[in-house]
Amino acid sequence: MAKTKTVYVCSACGADSPKWTGKCPACGAWNTYVEEIVTKDPGARAGSFERGDARPHLLRDVTLKEEARMDMQDAELNRVLGGGLVKGSLVLIGGEPGIGKSTLVLQTVLKMQGVKTLYVSGEESAQQLKLRAERLSKTYPDDCFILCETGLEQIFAHARDMQPGLMIVDSIQTVHTEMIDSSPGSISQVRECSAAILKYAKETGTPVLLIGHINKEGSIAGPKVLEHIVDTVLQFEGDQHYMYRIMRSIKNRFGSTSELGIYEMRADGLREVGNPSELLLTQNRDGLSGMAIAAAIEGVRPFLIETQALVSSAVYGMPQRSSTGFDLRRMNMLLAVLEKRAGFKLAQKDVFLNIAGGLKVNDPAIDLPVITAVLSSSFDLAVEQGTCMAGEVGLSGEIRPVNRVEQRIQEAEKLGFTRMIIPRMKGLDGMNVKIKLLQVRKVEEAFKILFK
Repeated sequence: MAKTKTVYVCSACGADSPKWTGKCPACGAWNTYVEEIVTKDPGARAGSFERGDARPHLLRDVTLKEEARMDMQDAELNRVLGGGLVKGSLVLIGGEPGIGKSTLVLQTVLKMQGVKTLYVSGEESAQQLKLRAERLSKTYPDDCFILCETGLEQIFAHARDMQPGLMIVDSIQTVHTEMIDSSPGSISQVRECSAAILKYAKETGTPVLLIGHINKEGSIAGPKVLEHIVDTVLQFEGDQHYMYRIMRSIKNRFGSTSELGIYEMRADGLREVGNPSELLLTQNRDGLSGMAIAAAIEGVRPFLIETQALVSSAVYGMPQRSSTGFDLRRMNMLLAVLEKRAGFKLAQKDVFLNIAGGLKVNDPAIDLPVITAVLSSSFDLAVEQGTCMAGEVGLSGEIRPVNRVEQRIQEAEKLGFTRMIIPRMKGLDGMNVKIKLLQVRKVEEAFKILFK
């Protein structure tokens, strides 16, 4: 007979303890231990020393072979996955509620012809999925099956009968196994169900897509052990009030984590954005102050974004500092550099900064466009049309070099910009480009070029 006992599990890292404790000794988080009921089968013995089928091999004797990949009929998703979905892999897609995770997966399934897919839905009924499918596509593949089930054992029974080529689980927090007495969505259920699905994917060679919820802190719900189990972790992010969505690869055992996919949310689903620079730039910006164009890189993709700033006199005693899409602490540092190194007095000014399009950018190369937009708004002087820039600003006021500057220059030239302000770097004099490159060392040199 199975024995039942109660343990306390950390919701942040998955460590367990026989009694409740305020601080987790493994990860140091506070108030993260929750009570879980676990069942142990006395018939299972972990202390077996019998030799299995696997044998040790010399590293030089291991032969390399290219992983077989499945085309997802989505250029952005294929790019983030590293060229397609590897057979037998387990992929976790996380994101905020309503961001478009289920929409992305369902429209991808509807595009795939000739692949038997099993869509396991634990949150929505078959009628709700049908309504969404009619909004996304008017044609349906012949091998797309819907299963509304939350029991793990029943899901595996249907999967063995169907033998699908692709399986989707929406979402992992709704799936539960009868081997554990805790409720669905608990740490024990999420961990054991994910491990069982991983075993099924590896043994049968069936790729599985898991959709996961995120908590209030923005990380995927459940302990970190869930992210360690899967092969790939994709983060689907964006502001619900804007139309753009970004797919980032946080972990990828079969590809690079520096890739980035961009989508546009529309009434008929998510549309792939092949050239995001044309959508993120304002078309009629001639004569407008407080705007500067930055040549940024997210992952390995260069694109041009628009930085907007508004500087006004402080009405109240304490000046306001607000930033959207850019680190507020870094903005305060740049304002201190302007006041200390360049002599611009902004201590009694309200400064508001915004990255157009609802994007969140961490590229240090947009430091120069940020301070340019701030001074443009402060002086009410517009930056000359056809000018873009890229450069990291140091604490001493120098313009530091940035990486992949050649890709930034080529992207700016492709979009019709006539001049670009960049840090002084070696090897750029011999570039065969039509755009005029203005190399500067300090912020004062850049301001003399921009504002005469």
